[in-house]
Amino acid sequence: MVQEKTDGTNKDIVLPPIQLNRTASSWGLKIKKKRIVPPNLGKFRPIVNQCCHRCTPDSLCKNLGQNSSLGFRNLLSVNETQTRYRGWLVRRVCFALFVSGRKVYESPVSNRLERLCQSNRVREALTAEHEASEGGDGQGQLKLLSPYHALVNTCISSGFLRFVGWAVLKMFASVFYSIEVNLNHLSALHRVSQEGSPLVYVYVRQSIMDYALIPLVLFCHNLRVPYTVYPLQINSSSLRSILQKVGVILLPPSAQTEQDAEMDSLYSPVMTSLVRELLHEGQAISVGVSPESGQGGQWLARVIQIIKERSVPDVRVVPVGISYDCVPKTNIQVGLRSVLRWMMSFLWWKPKGCVRIHFVLPFSLKEMCESRRCRVEEWLPLQDLLLPVILNNRTENMFGKRRMSWLLPSSHYASELEEPGHPDRNLSMAIIHHLIFSATSCMAVMATSAVSSLLLYRRRKGVSVSGLCRDVDWLIDEVLLRNRDVGFGGTLANVIHYSLALLGPHLIIAAVPSRKDPFIVPRPSFAATLHLFLQAQTVTHTFILEAVGACAVSAMLCEVAFSGVSSRVRSDGVEGEEVKEDMEFDVVLCQSNLTERALQLCHLLPPGFMPPCQSSQNFALDAVDSLVRCGILIIEEIPRDVPICDFWKKDGILTWTTTDDPYHSDSDCEEQDLRSYKIRQPSRCPEMLFFLCSMLAGHLRALCWTTMGLDHIDTPLAKAEFVAQIRSHLCDTANEKKQYYESCSEEAAHTAVRTLIDLGVLSEERQEEGVLLGVGPLFQLSENRQKLHRFISQYLFN
Repeated sequence: MVQEKTDGTNKDIVLPPIQLNRTASSWGLKIKKKRIVPPNLGKFRPIVNQCCHRCTPDSLCKNLGQNSSLGFRNLLSVNETQTRYRGWLVRRVCFALFVSGRKVYESPVSNRLERLCQSNRVREALTAEHEASEGGDGQGQLKLLSPYHALVNTCISSGFLRFVGWAVLKMFASVFYSIEVNLNHLSALHRVSQEGSPLVYVYVRQSIMDYALIPLVLFCHNLRVPYTVYPLQINSSSLRSILQKVGVILLPPSAQTEQDAEMDSLYSPVMTSLVRELLHEGQAISVGVSPESGQGGQWLARVIQIIKERSVPDVRVVPVGISYDCVPKTNIQVGLRSVLRWMMSFLWWKPKGCVRIHFVLPFSLKEMCESRRCRVEEWLPLQDLLLPVILNNRTENMFGKRRMSWLLPSSHYASELEEPGHPDRNLSMAIIHHLIFSATSCMAVMATSAVSSLLLYRRRKGVSVSGLCRDVDWLIDEVLLRNRDVGFGGTLANVIHYSLALLGPHLIIAAVPSRKDPFIVPRPSFAATLHLFLQAQTVTHTFILEAVGACAVSAMLCEVAFSGVSSRVRSDGVEGEEVKEDMEFDVVLCQSNLTERALQLCHLLPPGFMPPCQSSQNFALDAVDSLVRCGILIIEEIPRDVPICDFWKKDGILTWTTTDDPYHSDSDCEEQDLRSYKIRQPSRCPEMLFFLCSMLAGHLRALCWTTMGLDHIDTPLAKAEFVAQIRSHLCDTANEKKQYYESCSEEAAHTAVRTLIDLGVLSEERQEEGVLLGVGPLFQLSENRQKLHRFISQYLFN
């Protein structure tokens, strides 16, 4: 694990515990006074902002050894010491004085529209659109750009930026306890910004707050505020005018969604030229990407296209990880009155939760494009990877990576890049996938995430507070060992109490007078389960290797149980019977079979879980090895007549291989013997195995239910309507079982439908009114749907 040493004098590195009205001592428990303060392992802290050593080694080398232990800073902790003035009056207006002292890099529009109209990309689009319409002159072509004038003239005004920055700071102070930023990461941004290359910030969309957090952090630390791509429609002209003066790039007034905008023949060339002009001016850009739908990927593809055209020498990309203790609900109608009413309501709100922001070290996009280390050549359709295994019971695997073409949604422009096998399109998808993984990997595990994962995956039937404290203590050590940072600090008792205070509406906390140790059970409702599931996702990303390996072990044990080899293996737990502590798995598992099952499961993972620059087979091997490291599997010793490390051939002559041999290996052994594994016998091993399997059960169960739900849906249907009916079916199935509500979220329905499209179970038919979905010819047979259901359900431990 790469670690950063800190000295004991740096108090900023340790986050103070949050003081609540009710202390943990009111539980009447004698909890060990252990501090969950990173670094929990001595005086070391995981480094989570390194750029990829495979794809961008040069960018990594430039930043090595330049970090100093600067600690963290709470963005909302603004006092008179951060201003040039002192006194009681200053303390009351310190937010305004702090904002007025920030450095602003103004961005005047000047002749941007004229330069944009002179670009070849916009000229060709205007000519094509003009020829399609009825005649007209050159002025008629310019009139076609009138809906985009306001978007092109988006700028950053000093006065508006300071006012909006003050208002957002006051609003966030009413929403969050703290917004923690790693100062080491900001110092790296200061160094890179002085070099002159424009910066592009990329993050995973979670909430409407994301779009304001990154510009606010950069503004408060005297960095250039980026132009922010906002994907929602705003109908208020006054609000649009304000946002466009603080660098927010909005949708055209005629488009309600990003997909509607992309279908306009002029939108994509105009926005691509706008991005080019902004990068030429040295401006920064902030883009959010949705892993479920791929929305936002078009903007990254535009930046990549500009780099490949050499219109801009280079761009530095900065993935950003934003972690919430509690993701704020921001489902509002975006209008001036509604926004003002919404902001005024914060005056009566109490702060709820914390935010941790991590900036990955900037890396060169030109280096990533030219190196092509993202293994683009190995991308294959999911049908080629899994259908022979599912339908024909083929034993050998098709090595490769799943092509996720939906990460780059189609647009009206650049139709030559719409071909699935086009190298530039594949490279763009690979880089977008890599950026999603980088932004997700640097997210900190928050206190509510740790508690939610334990309650949902390990203690679903309930746990005492003292038992929960022991589990959290163990989980945090495991998280730090996997080089993942945590976003909280304080004593164990305060961390648990703080988490339960935030998760309280979704839990049942039973306190009996005769028992001082309260009992905690997750509420068996859709809202509660879904909230815990969303909070637990960062823990799932942390343990993804172990989770994939555990599901592969579960699939093999299920096969053994159904074959009748051993009656001591638990194979059916739909009713939820308890796992016995004296349970034994007296089964030997072959490494090749385990790796095969893990490899097949890798192809079903959503984007962001598996590193895109690592081959699937290597990831599957690491998944099996991770179970040995965490103590679930042990290597079975096989007696041999000849030692494994015998480098001599049978005739006694040592031979050497040529260095240009494509199959050259560091080992000179003629044959490589595969390992065999057995499951450890200690009583807690089955519990740990099922805990890891549960992390992927929500996604896999949604796939199973969606496959079975195809019998109840009349197709073809419009894509939106089809997804809505699938989600309704998932909700009905969960209500019928009265559990597993995490498998019926909107994201689960979108991901399941997308996976079935990639598998060829569903076929897309593009028509004028939109995309229609229907069941493919192969899977119109119920027998094939049953095969698919059995293939997916083998990874469910129950």
